Amino acid sequence: MRAFPDCCNCCVFFLKIKFMWRSFRPEGGWAGSEEERTSKPLPLQRARAQLSRSRTRLFHSTLLQPRADSHADLPLVSDRRRRKPPLSSGRFCLFIALPPVCEVMATSLIRRQLAVPLQRTLCLRAPGCRFVSKTAAKTHVEFDYDGPSMKTSVPGPRSQNVGAVNFFCNYDDSRGNYLVDVDGNRMLDLYTQISSIPIGYNHPALLKLMANPNNLSTFVNRPALGILPPENFPDKVTESLLSVAPSGMSRVQTMSCGSCSNENAFKSIFIWYRNKERGLSGPTAEDLSSCMLNQAPGCPDLSILSFTGAFHGRTMGCLATTHSKAIHKLDVPSLDWPIAPFPRLQYPLEEFSRENEQEEARCLEEVEDLIVKWRQKGKPVAGIVIEPIQSEGGDNHATADFFRKLRSIAQKHGCGFLVDEVQTGGGGTGKFWAHEHWGMDDPADIVSFSKKLMTGGYFHKDELQADKPYRIFNTWMGDPSKNLFLAEVLNVIRRENLLEEVARSGKALMNGLYELQAQYPGLLSRARGQGTFCAIDVRDAETRERITLQTRDKGVILGGCGEKSIRFRPALIFKEYHVHLFLNIFNDVLAQHK
Repeated sequence: MRAFPDCCNCCVFFLKIKFMWRSFRPEGGWAGSEEERTSKPLPLQRARAQLSRSRTRLFHSTLLQPRADSHADLPLVSDRRRRKPPLSSGRFCLFIALPPVCEVMATSLIRRQLAVPLQRTLCLRAPGCRFVSKTAAKTHVEFDYDGPSMKTSVPGPRSQNVGAVNFFCNYDDSRGNYLVDVDGNRMLDLYTQISSIPIGYNHPALLKLMANPNNLSTFVNRPALGILPPENFPDKVTESLLSVAPSGMSRVQTMSCGSCSNENAFKSIFIWYRNKERGLSGPTAEDLSSCMLNQAPGCPDLSILSFTGAFHGRTMGCLATTHSKAIHKLDVPSLDWPIAPFPRLQYPLEEFSRENEQEEARCLEEVEDLIVKWRQKGKPVAGIVIEPIQSEGGDNHATADFFRKLRSIAQKHGCGFLVDEVQTGGGGTGKFWAHEHWGMDDPADIVSFSKKLMTGGYFHKDELQADKPYRIFNTWMGDPSKNLFLAEVLNVIRRENLLEEVARSGKALMNGLYELQAQYPGLLSRARGQGTFCAIDVRDAETRERITLQTRDKGVILGGCGEKSIRFRPALIFKEYHVHLFLNIFNDVLAQHK
């Protein structure tokens, strides 16, 4: 075995620190197995003695500060402005003073042996440096893991040759913010099944719900809700969906997914629009006969106006309003419906307020022009559909003023206004509905949802209720078991104040992204977001793909969107501590692309 120089004895001690760090808890006791705890006790006094004899000093994590002159390769930095609290209080970080001769060797050992455990409380600040935010006290998610743990690259040996599938998952072992794959890799999940996991994997509240024998019938017997709903269905819908109904809406239609939610919302708009045109008179005999041949007037040539970059689903009507990726639409016949430009804002917003105002005015003017043109073409615009944040299309934002003016245009021209909250709904933006950021009492006529709400469907105003049975219908029309899950998810959100948690974590995440794009100006740009619903642009699509794959191999799952954006969609239980863990890993990957 190769001997270390005398001056590098401290390097050997790092391995001891690694063992102590993983095994010892500041509260006293061991974190290891029962056998380890009984056979190898480490009292608090003994830990103090061992640490004081070393050249390693312990500092309270919330007092650690970055130092401007720190070496770029060191994983930790500190300065002299600190106090020594009692060893038993709070959490701890290590600052290791090394002779210059052994700095390279020590750095390698630290990075290889201690990086993951220490990152639990460290946050990125400067190139190659980490620190702990003063506001980022580690708040445990009781059922969460401590951090990522990677055994193979991803996809690993058991997930090879999977085609479009990213990798196979072990959902039994997944917990909280962490997804585990079949090869045993544990990854911090900032994509959460395309933004559809509200409170993490295997949340105890949901497992308890599943174990309740009173709910067994709901899980076993899936009814055709449109004709034979269970007796408690109205009460369960009131407890779950209607308890979070958007402003001005008291009706909800359940569905199974986001696409069928929007598809049926379009149908509701068309039915409402034609009923307005007919007035009190019902459909004529010609209406009834012509619709059976797909002809007017029974099948009127109405349209839905959508926006460039939009994604509303992959069924036929929804696909006509989806414009995010060509592969989604290729070879599929579509409908001749108007497409308006979505604002392309310049960042930082505060530096381009005038330009962005002009851009939004241009887009709104185009919306009105299209409504007039399509009416003249004999294809009147019955409704407008829009996402509060264009997600699949690249996390494209517009100001609240833009949406308020767009709502006014829809009302002026008698168009239904559909807000697609399939991805933005459920709390990720810091408010339960993203359209709440607009500050409107009457934000929409219809709001569609799915993903984090566990079930699909849409809220709507009274006047958009279908006038006859079976006009909005399918076999399942949702799933009552999902309403049980949603009710419990909402209980957890309220009990744990998760929307406030999202706001705090989102602020930390955005601050970190701003610092990263300043640190890597040729690589990153246009950091943007609300809550933890954030994104950042990479210089090109190829680099974006390499970064997301390398980050995944280091234990963090990210998603792409648009031409070259990375999007962040963590669960609502994603805390500041997880933000800092992610930023450290992300910075390590970005440093390889300078």
